[in-house]
Amino acid sequence: MSYTSLSLTLIFVLIPLILSKTLKLGLERDTIIATVRSVIQLLAVGYLLHFIFESESMLYMVLMISLIILAATLNARKKGENIRGITWKLIITFMTVEAVVMGVLLGLQIMPATPNYIIPISGMMIGNSMVLSILFLNRFKSEVEANEHLIELILSLGGTPKQAIHQQLMNAIKASMIPTIESQKTIGLVQLPGIMSGQIIGGSSPIEAVQFQILIIFALLTCATLSSTILGFLVYPTLFNNRMQKIKMGVN
Repeated sequence: MSYTSLSLTLIFVLIPLILSKTLKLGLERDTIIATVRSVIQLLAVGYLLHFIFESESMLYMVLMISLIILAATLNARKKGENIRGITWKLIITFMTVEAVVMGVLLGLQIMPATPNYIIPISGMMIGNSMVLSILFLNRFKSEVEANEHLIELILSLGGTPKQAIHQQLMNAIKASMIPTIESQKTIGLVQLPGIMSGQIIGGSSPIEAVQFQILIIFALLTCATLSSTILGFLVYPTLFNNRMQKIKMGVN
């Protein structure tokens, strides 16, 4: 794609700007900021990845993945800023997801151990884990607030914190996993996933693109399960003190 062709895609930015102005939605400024930021960020990442792929340095690859985890953590922690230690809990969750997925893919030699495979797939896994963590935190806080009296009642009757919070925890884990499961039910019918479309546009065989996409969706399913479960069991103990009493969510 030439830069001239790329510049013509700004039409897709002008359309929402015009509609926002016409309908007085007040989204013009946010749309422009989002457009400029996305272009700058993507160009910066593109040049950075080009450098890493050319160098084939494992150190640079690890630093890039660490940067991805850091960015995901800083974004997700905003939704759990009232939960004590949420930053480290998110880091542990993302690192565990990364370790499990890459352990399987590389350990079983399903894909080559090269930066041009590891970094994009790591980005997809950690990005998905970030979204699921945000979904979980939102739902978990809502569940706890809506059922606070029930939780305190179970505790007063001699129940343990785990028993008191069990149903709310399971509801939050389930709710955060549903979008991933539902999207996989219609994949290939309602939508052609980005990585599959990208490979086809790049000239790969549709069959090869499908095979690689199947790898990704299976990995994302594990990612969804691990993210919600690990974060859930790391977070819920912060709601109770040493005397097994319910407390307010502390400051991170």
